[in-house]
Formats: sequence, structure tokens, C-alpha cells
Amino acid sequence: MTAPLITLTTDFGTADHLVGVMKGVIAGIHPEARVYDITHNVSPFDVLDGALIIAQAYRYWPPRTIHVVVVDPGVGSLRRPLLVRAGMHYFLAPDNGVLSLVLEREAQHRAWHVTAERYFLQPVSSTFHGRDVFAPAAAWLARNEQPETFGAEIADLERLQLPAPRRIGAAIEGVILRVDHFGNMLTNLRPADAPQLAPGTPFRLKAGAAQVTRLVRTFAEGGAGEPCLVLGSSGYFEVCVNRGRAADAAGAGAGLAFRIELG
Repeated sequence: MTAPLITLTTDFGTADHLVGVMKGVIAGIHPEARVYDITHNVSPFDVLDGALIIAQAYRYWPPRTIHVVVVDPGVGSLRRPLLVRAGMHYFLAPDNGVLSLVLEREAQHRAWHVTAERYFLQPVSSTFHGRDVFAPAAAWLARNEQPETFGAEIADLERLQLPAPRRIGAAIEGVILRVDHFGNMLTNLRPADAPQLAPGTPFRLKAGAAQVTRLVRTFAEGGAGEPCLVLGSSGYFEVCVNRGRAADAAGAGAGLAFRIELG
């Protein structure tokens, strides 16, 4: 039988012991499980950033992978720990909207409120549920794959309201959702929102101090220091600078409003 896969996505960073402790907990319960990092550099406390990252990553893992997603500014509060089966994957995460985009993509899903304390480390800390709740629950799920034993099934999950682009005449107003490691600014604009936008089509996009007038197919097509628009691998348009940082050119980052004039 193939050893189960568990992925970790957090905002913990790697300077502290937190991620290593979670891996140790999993190894103590299910030594055969294979544990992989997606990232531990989600913007701190940024649930939307976590939601975008896991939604872009999970589909490239094999079926039955267990994804632990801990971006949890409400740790220790009344927010619920969740076990979700969405499509062919499992997710363990706080009920704060961090799985919103996964649930949007996977119409077939079921969720359970994780309350079975036999799957927790004891005593449960009020500040480190990654160690005491989510990591051990993932390891036990990998051992028995019986989600019904973790708690009551629920349907009223918290959902983020992802900001949608707004059309105003010939213009579209939107927002920067996140900035990646390279300084590319992920917009909330998809091809369906602006079907007339194509290479060679005249437009002008303003995002902070950055002015963009060219849609390119690859990062390398942009001139040195030139902010451009590119359709990224996520399916959203991104503001980029060839071998530079678009966020620096704009002088801002996530949450920045932009406006694009078409034609």
C-alpha cells in the first residue's frame, strides 16, 4: 500500500521550531506518512493569501492527499477546526475561510467539525493548534481515513467574499490580491472578466505609481523596468516587471486598487 501524503501550508515561517514540531507529531503517530511543505511563507495572519495559495497548489497532488492549512489568527477562539473532503483531496484547516477557493472549485465536498479529542495532543494549547489539533488529526486520518469519526458533519462553513472586478463603462476596477516572492502583483481579473483583452489590444492600467499599457505572453517579453500585464499560471492577470518587482514600481502591494481602461 502506498504511504499516505500530507502537505503543510502555514504562515509560520521557518525561523522557529513550529513546522518541525508539527512534522514530529505526525511522525510519532504515523511514521510511514510522507510529509511535504507547500509553503510556510503565507503572509502572516492573511487568510486570503492562504486561500489563494492552497487553491493554486492542491490540484497538483495525488488523490487522497491530506492538506494541512494553518493560517489561523483566531487560534484558541471559538472558530471551529475543520476536516473537509473536497473532490479527491482532504483538508484540515480552521473554519475561517482559508478553504473558500477550494470549495468554490470543488462542488462536491463534505465537511466535519473536528471535536474527537482522542485525535488531539493533550493538553491542547490555546496558541498552537497546528501542533495539538491539525497535525495529529492529519496523522490519524492518514492511518484510518474515516472522516466520520472526527466529529459531526456540518455545512455552514465560513467563506471569504473574494472581491470581484467591477465594470464601469469601458473601464474595469479591481484589486491586487497578493504579491508573490518575485514582486508580481496578482490581480482579481481573469480573462472572462475582460474577453477583449489580448496582446496588441490598447489599454491602460494604473496600479499605484505603476502605469501598464502592454500585455505580454511571457515575463521575458517585457522591457527592462517596464511594468507589463501577463496572464499568470493561476488563471489571473498579473502586473509584472521583467527581472524586477512590480510591487516596488507600484509602491504598494496586496489590497491596492487598480483601474484598467480598455480601448
